Amino acid sequence: MAVNRSRRAVAARRRRRRMDRVEHDLSGEQWVALTSLWGGCAYCGATDRPLQRDCVLALSRGGRYTLANIAPACGPCNASKCNDEVTGWLRRKRLDERSFLERHHAIGAALALRFPATVPDEDEVEDDVVSGP
Repeated sequence: MAVNRSRRAVAARRRRRRMDRVEHDLSGEQWVALTSLWGGCAYCGATDRPLQRDCVLALSRGGRYTLANIAPACGPCNASKCNDEVTGWLRRKRLDERSFLERHHAIGAALALRFPATVPDEDEVEDDVVSGP
């Protein structure tokens, strides 16, 4: 079978490999809570468009789909941001960087209370430290 070598196909395969290399732990329930707290696009505030999961720290820069790294974004904002660093992109688009960061932090804190991360027991951590890798 012939391999599609178009730019789009190569980029899709590269993205799929990048996605498979990292662990994503954003559940559907967390996504619903996140979108309801933001109430629209996290960047421009649009409420009339479907929202997409946007990594604040892009996958290509080491980000992953976790509760702390996802912001709901409308299609135009998500496509425009691409894999740019969020604060630089907000400045370039002349969006309110400080407002976004403050709200992102507040929503993250509220969601951390609602969805506490699993913390290993002290005995488990101690055993790992003593036994080593």
